[in-house]
Amino acid sequence: MKILQPAGWTAPRGYVNGVAAPGTCVFVAGQIGWNAQCVFESDDLVAQVRQALLNVRAVLAEAGALPEHIARMTWYLTDRKEYLARAREIGAAYRESIGSYAVAMTAVQVSALIEERAKVEIEVTAVLP
Repeated sequence: MKILQPAGWTAPRGYVNGVAAPGTCVFVAGQIGWNAQCVFESDDLVAQVRQALLNVRAVLAEAGALPEHIARMTWYLTDRKEYLARAREIGAAYRESIGSYAVAMTAVQVSALIEERAKVEIEVTAVLP
């Protein structure tokens, strides 16, 4: 994958501005923080982030993809303040689950997610070379 960083722009923290990648695209639907049986084991944001990322990995594996094939992510969060306050913990959960790969990322606050207990939903596009 080629990182897209316009000349003169300050490098973003925790993501990249863009990625160009040839290959087969894998689109992962929004994953939330419940387990394989669709049961929430925690109402804690960091725990739900960790589980959602593990769910992303499981779907990627079905296509033979690894976290390093992720080109972009979109995070939908119900509480911006909690996300910012717990950014270090969330970053640690991300590195533990996905790694430190360069990913084009967007995060937005939403008023609610479809599943009432969900605090985060993460969708991914990966590219297999």
